[in-house]
Amino acid sequence: MLDTNILEQIKGIFSTLQAEIVLRVECDKDAGQNAGLVSFVEDVASSSDKIAVEYADGEGFRFSIIRNGENTGISFRGIPNGHEFTSLLLAILNADGQGKNLPDDAIATRIRALNGRVKLQTYVSLTCTNCPDVVQALNVMALVNPEISHEMIDGGLHREEVSRLGIQGVPSVYANGEPLHAGRGDIGILLQELEEKVGTSHDGNAPVQEHSYDVVVLGGGPAGASAAIYSARKGLSVAIVAERVGGQVNDTVGIENVTSVSHTTGAKLSADMREHISNYAIDVFENRKVVSASLRDGQKSIKVGGGEVFRAPAVIITTGASWHRLGLTDEDKYIGHGVHFCPHCDGPFYKDKDVAVIGGGNSGVEAAIDLAGICRHVTIIEFADEMKADEVLRQKVQGLENTDIFVSTKTTALLGNGRQITGLQVMDRRTEEERTISLDGVFVQIGLSPNSELFKEELELSPRNEIIVDTTNRTSLPGVYAAGDVTTVPYKQIMIAMGEGAKAALSAFDDRIRRLHCAGKPVSDGRDKGGRRNQ
Repeated sequence: MLDTNILEQIKGIFSTLQAEIVLRVECDKDAGQNAGLVSFVEDVASSSDKIAVEYADGEGFRFSIIRNGENTGISFRGIPNGHEFTSLLLAILNADGQGKNLPDDAIATRIRALNGRVKLQTYVSLTCTNCPDVVQALNVMALVNPEISHEMIDGGLHREEVSRLGIQGVPSVYANGEPLHAGRGDIGILLQELEEKVGTSHDGNAPVQEHSYDVVVLGGGPAGASAAIYSARKGLSVAIVAERVGGQVNDTVGIENVTSVSHTTGAKLSADMREHISNYAIDVFENRKVVSASLRDGQKSIKVGGGEVFRAPAVIITTGASWHRLGLTDEDKYIGHGVHFCPHCDGPFYKDKDVAVIGGGNSGVEAAIDLAGICRHVTIIEFADEMKADEVLRQKVQGLENTDIFVSTKTTALLGNGRQITGLQVMDRRTEEERTISLDGVFVQIGLSPNSELFKEELELSPRNEIIVDTTNRTSLPGVYAAGDVTTVPYKQIMIAMGEGAKAALSAFDDRIRRLHCAGKPVSDGRDKGGRRNQ
């Protein structure tokens, strides 16, 4: 089932395995539909003498990972092919204690503190680009906490089950049989949701773990990576505190406008940024969600979920932006059940069905074109009097026979049956006439909202809630700088964010050497002569 080139690559990946790994398959081997699935598992096992296959009778097809005779809690109901292939390789490496995605001590402590036995199941599509992040994060949780188990389920193989549960988007995560999460997520987001769902014994009164730096960068996207690198090159101690390196770039499929890079993907660019960051003495704290910030004093203080505190005389905010929502009643309830933001991930669920795309900019029209090749009918709804997409995209979508376009139209309500979307209520802004559109799904593509909520009490924001910065990326408070999509800088582009991050770092350093933001004692560099931080 796996070709020779792929097998050779897998052999190299697994060449350092130390543990004895068993892939325990439960299925009816005589069932014809299982032959290819069994062949896939046997091919993977053939790549290393440390991996073996065992069989047990069972219905359908399922296999689990056993390490040195003990169940890891990780299983796959279906074959983790396509985008999920990496999830299988990482699960085996992680079980052996290898892999760069293993959590640090602070995150691991919170995972171990989750209450009771937790059975996690994630329904995926093998074409989904967001699903692997969720699967890999939950697999890691199963490895860290023996009371947690996690099963990846291929929704394409279990359509009846998916239909019964009313799942219309992936990834969809269930905890002990109840919905937990839908859509993109990382270990930080999922851990926080699990703490709220099942409870935690993590003691909020335990001693706070504090970290002190010269510069703390909030956010790990293009602006944050650039700010951290420029700061580190000045010989300063630097930390990145972020939910994930790459930020929203991870969700971008194709990128063709970064000068000198004719084409790349969001995942590749994020990986390249991570590698570049690793070349410097930068401490990266991923999977952290900032819960509060105190920025007025000379020594700034940032608190994240789990209780860690980061202190520095200079803070660079690069928290980016998130998908803008419609702000309609029941929107949260229907996310993953008819309301979606990623056509690449969730579009396949709407094969031969009717959908709407809300938004007529480039992202909206591109989504409509993609969906038109899958869905029976696509309706584009644009609030403005004309679509804002590039002319070439407008011409292409106008030529599609199964696509309707409505401009000057406002979406006023989401219609549903309590489990899933059944339609939209819209209003013609010129005539104020309202009508109902029956459909199966809605893809929201109406731009981004700045992630500035935590800073609104201390920093000046624009009417659009962007952090106001001057031409040197200084904010309304000394020692606080901002860059990228969270700010008032025009044109939200990767290239621009990178440049703005560099400017913010240079401004912070300029203020430092003039002691403009160091009201208290400057933080020691704590470095050896080679420029690395002393541990």
